[in-house]
Parts: sequence; structure tokens; C-alpha cells
Amino acid sequence: MARLYEYQGKEILKKLGILVPEGRCISKEDEASDVAEKLGKPCVLKAQVWTTGRLEAGGIRFADIPGKAQEAARQVFDTRIKGSKVEKVLVEEKLNVEREFYAGIIVSNSYKVKGPVLVFSSEGGSSIEEVSRRNPERISRLDVDYLRGVDEEAACKVISEVSFDGFVLREDLRQELVRVICDLYSAFKQYDARGLEVNPLVLTKDHRFVAADCHMTIDDNSVFRHPELGIELPRDMDRPPTEHEKKAWKIEEGDYRGTGYFAQMVPEIKGDGWLGFHGIGGGGAMLGASAFVSRGFKIANYADTSGDPPASKIYSVIKYILSQPIDGYVLMGACLANQEQWHHAHAVAKAFKEEAKKRPGFPVIILIAGNKEKEAHEIITEAFKGLSLRWELYGRDYIYNTDFIADRVEELVKAYQQEKKKKLKG
Repeated sequence: MARLYEYQGKEILKKLGILVPEGRCISKEDEASDVAEKLGKPCVLKAQVWTTGRLEAGGIRFADIPGKAQEAARQVFDTRIKGSKVEKVLVEEKLNVEREFYAGIIVSNSYKVKGPVLVFSSEGGSSIEEVSRRNPERISRLDVDYLRGVDEEAACKVISEVSFDGFVLREDLRQELVRVICDLYSAFKQYDARGLEVNPLVLTKDHRFVAADCHMTIDDNSVFRHPELGIELPRDMDRPPTEHEKKAWKIEEGDYRGTGYFAQMVPEIKGDGWLGFHGIGGGGAMLGASAFVSRGFKIANYADTSGDPPASKIYSVIKYILSQPIDGYVLMGACLANQEQWHHAHAVAKAFKEEAKKRPGFPVIILIAGNKEKEAHEIITEAFKGLSLRWELYGRDYIYNTDFIADRVEELVKAYQQEKKKKLKG
């Protein structure tokens, strides 16, 4: 899934006739005063990040008068939220709230549903999970028939099934709420969303329904249909992609022959003790990663080349792994893969023939098993003869022995680090 920023989601809602707070997204703190002056009323400044916890981290500030907006913007731009740098801030009017609601459409992967689920709550502002635990009578759900969609009848149904806890929703407001819910589903469908949540959906004191916040994710397979959204990397991430990740995405983009996945574990890789991690498949590879972390190593990236990709695609992924400042490379094929493993062997052979001279003594630990395992091992063994690397190669006898592999990684990496320190002192 590809996440949109709050301001992007609100732009979509506005196009479809749903009210959103007046305001504008800025990228420089000195722009905040201009926006606040034009609003001419108290405003709220909200960090545009893909993670939760903005308020607690100081990523949401208020300015009662336009003259305080720039200082509030500076404070938001200076905030790091779960490691993410704030690069955009939404400056918008502060709403006069009478009541908060929740409305959302989320794709359910449950085998009983396998489709969109419309959720409405008469209590907004809190997480829907928290409301469900505390006041389940305030939430209603409807499995959506995708061919029918959400019409007025469906919207009326979800509204009528919740408790408003004594709040009287006038008929004209009920009809307006029905329209908003129908329009939300239109936005969900039109933009190929996997999730669209408005929390809170505010009823203002002058009786307008306004989307005070918006969380929207787009199906990554449909991103090409929406170039206007400017999505650089169609993956579910809680931070903007790094330059490495943007470039590595080109391996996957347009080439559907197997997987060529690359993601950095942290935005910036600093210091020693980082491992370049390359998996084939998920479960066993992640067990290996866990064993490395328990020994004090830091995983620089997670890469996956499963699904029988060609050697050229695997080679490109390896080169991106090696372009990081790492102290070792680990290929964890901790599975009996049904793909032909000699494609990995050819990729590994080519990449390290090119890299060996640049990094003498560099640790390379390879676990590879499955179809063409014998041939793959022969290719790697022949290619690595004479290369100035610390390398070890393991097969199917070790796919369940991740602790052993981790021990070998630890020994080879420590030897490499000690050698580097001696050279620096010398």
C-alpha cells in the first residue's frame, strides 16, 4: 500500500464535495504567516508525516493569532516524529467543534469478507480500536457489495445502528451525513484505495460536517493510474523513501519477473556493525535476522529476491546492498526454495568478482538451498576461488540452524573489523 499525506487526502475529498478546513500545505516556516493572515482566524499547524503520534511528539501546534504562526511552524519543522524529519506542514483553520464522528472504508482480507468494509462511529477522535473496546455500541460495520457500492440506503443503515449517547442528530444533518459517507466511498473507489479514514469527521457549531483529518492508502498495484498523486515508491512506509530506496525501486518497477525488494531499516546508516541483509523468502530469513540482532549487529536493509527472479535482477539488488557502509553481507536462503537457485549463484558470483578488490577480507556468508542447489554451490565456489574475501557457503543442512549461521557471521565480521582498525592505526 502507498500512503498519502493528510493534505493529499483532503485535496481528494474536497474535489468530491466533502468539506475540509481552509488552509494550505507549506514547506518553509516563513510561509506560515501568509497562510494564517489569509485565514484571519486561529489556526492549527500539523506535521505531514506517515506515522502516528504527531500530537505527543510536538508535531501539532496551535496559533491563536497570525503573528504566532511562524514560530509554531518553526517548532513543528524542528520536530522529529519516530525518526522522521518533518518536511511539510499543513496550516489550516482551527474548527469550532460541536461533535466528533468517525467514518472509514477499509479493505478486509478476512476470507469471510475479502472486500471493503464501511465503518461508522458516533465517537471520533480516538482510535477506532479503542472505541470498539470501550463503547462497542457506538460503532457499526457494513460489508460492502463492491458491485453495488455504498448508496443512501447503506449509509442510513450504518448510521441508524449506532448509539449517539443522547445526542440528537437532526434530520437535515442526518441527510448531510449520509451524503458525506456516500462521497467518502466514491473517493475510496475512484482512487483505488485500500483504506480511507476520516477521524475525526467534525460537526462544527455552525452545523457543517468537515473532515478534520484524513488517512488514505492507495493499492500499490494501481499507483500507475494516478500519476497526479506523485507517489515515488508504492510501498507501505511510515517515512519518506530514502534516495537509495527510490533508486532501488527501479529494479522492481516494470520488471515483474520475481521479487527484487530493497528497503533500508533506518533513514541514515552511521557507524560500524551494520550488516547487508539479503533474504530469499520471509520467515526463515527473518529468524536469521533476529539471531544477528541478538548478537549486537544492526541490519542496514532488508532485501528479498524470491519468486524466481532472473540473475540480472538479483545482481542489481546485491549491488544496492553493497553500496551501503556495511561490515558484512549475508544471504539467508533459509528455505528449500522451489526456484532455480543457480540464478542467485550467477548474480552473487558476478557481484563479488567486481567488489572483492575494493574491500579485501570482506565477510560474505551465504546460505542457499533448494532446486539446483548443487549447481549453485559449484558456481559460487568456482567464482570465489582466489577472491580476497572471508566467505563461507552453506546448504540445506543448515536452513534450521540460524544460530550457527549467526555465530559464523559474528566471527567473520569481528575479524574484518579488527583488520580494518589495524589498517587505520597503521
